[in-house]
Amino acid sequence: MQGNKWLIAGGLLSAAAALLHIAIIFGGANWYRFFGAGEGMARAAEAGSVRPVLVTTGIAAILLLWALYAFSGAGLVRPMPLLRTGLVLIAAIYLLRAFAPVPMLILRPDRVDSFVVWSSLAVLVFGLLHAIGTWTAWPHLTPGGNARAAGLP
Repeated sequence: MQGNKWLIAGGLLSAAAALLHIAIIFGGANWYRFFGAGEGMARAAEAGSVRPVLVTTGIAAILLLWALYAFSGAGLVRPMPLLRTGLVLIAAIYLLRAFAPVPMLILRPDRVDSFVVWSSLAVLVFGLLHAIGTWTAWPHLTPGGNARAAGLP
């Protein structure tokens, strides 16, 4: 469904989150701390370890792939493989992450800080955009249907 505003917004947010993760790599240890990566990641970045770069690059790559799936569902790019399945899984992962603090509040309330709360609210928005967009685009997400809607061969 070309122009699905929900999926376009979700894709833009996923892409922005990916770019933020890339910026964190260049921002260094203080950025890792500020954005809640934990003291271990910050210290590893200070020590020049490649681990924070690899982990953060991996997260950025996944977020960019998710943006591509959202844009594909919106008909802006060619259909991605297993588009329906991918969009459902992306929405589910975002929503599961959004609600992760609920059991944490019971099991480990000491681990729920402002970063956990704010990041959960952010990914709740991401997940809702992907879920609503997938729901509204569902009839158009058939094999080849997306390509026709986007005017692609």
